[in-house]
This record gives sequence, structure tokens and C-alpha cells, in this order.
Amino acid sequence: MNPTLPDLKDIHEPEAIGWWPPAIGWWILAVSIPLLIIFLVWLYKRLTRKTAIKTANKILAQIKQDATRDNLQKLSDLSVLIRRVAISVSPRTKSAGLTGRQWLEFLDTSVKGLPFSEGIGQLLADAPYRKTPPTELEISQLIDLCEDWLKAQVKT
Repeated sequence: MNPTLPDLKDIHEPEAIGWWPPAIGWWILAVSIPLLIIFLVWLYKRLTRKTAIKTANKILAQIKQDATRDNLQKLSDLSVLIRRVAISVSPRTKSAGLTGRQWLEFLDTSVKGLPFSEGIGQLLADAPYRKTPPTELEISQLIDLCEDWLKAQVKT
């Protein structure tokens, strides 16, 4: 018999692999999933915003070119259009409940100066209370102002 064999010890297995720290793949996954979710939310908001503004521009062109509508009807349609776009592109809590002076000030935040609260944009709030309908010139200026406002919405 060989004298060294009784001195041998049993095989030692390595320790079990711990769960911490995770492998690099898990770190990449942990970072990329929230980033992907944030990107998809941003993309969704951007696409819906662009769609709303593009549709509003088409409707505004129809209002501008429609000769069958009288000035009061055009004014009413412009008011509804601007309200819908504002609700679509900004949080409802900021725009949906606004009326009168607050509504005009909200619209002024997107354009230079105060064309809504101190300029031709006052027609949007004052029209139902006026004794005379707006003139062609006033409607034309208001349509131009609404076009400027829509252009400003694309930039923000």
C-alpha cells in the first residue's frame, strides 16, 4: 500500500455564487428600461402634440377660407379651436378652467407681447358681450394672431 494515500483529503467545492453584485447585463437592463419608458412617454407626447397642432392648422385654414361663415361664426370657431389646442398641448389643469382675463393671459404666455389680453385677441373673451359683430379686418387680424400662437406651440 502507498503511504501517501491515507493523507488525501476530500474534494473541496467552491462557494456558491452570490446574487450581489449583479452581472453587468442586469445593470444595463436596470438603466435601459427606465430610460426606454421615459423616451416612449416623451415620444408619445411629442407625436400627439404635433398631430393636434397640424390638425388645428388645417381647421384654421378652413375657417380662413370659408366665405359662407359670418364673422360671429368665424370668431366662435376660432375660440373653440384655440381652446381645444390649448387643452391638447398643455396640462388640462392649467388651461381647461380658464376664462376671461386669465384665459387671455394664458394665451399671451406663448407669444411675444400681450396680443391677447391687450390687443386684438380680446375678441375671444369679449365677443359674446359686444353689441356689434367683429369686422372683416378684426377677424383677419385675429386669424393671423391665432396662426402665430399655433406656430409658437410647435416651438415649445
